[in-house]
Amino acid sequence: SLIAGVLILIMPRLLNYIVAVYLIVIGVIGLFGSGSLRL
Repeated sequence: SLIAGVLILIMPRLLNYIVAVYLIVIGVIGLFGSGSLRL
């Protein structure tokens, strides 16, 4: 977590991209996952 904090201070733009990609991936997995796992 300490390294993550340092990265946030040094590269906020990179963090924004990482968070954006993470949210998009979670959203896509949620869409397809809920569709295939729903009983």
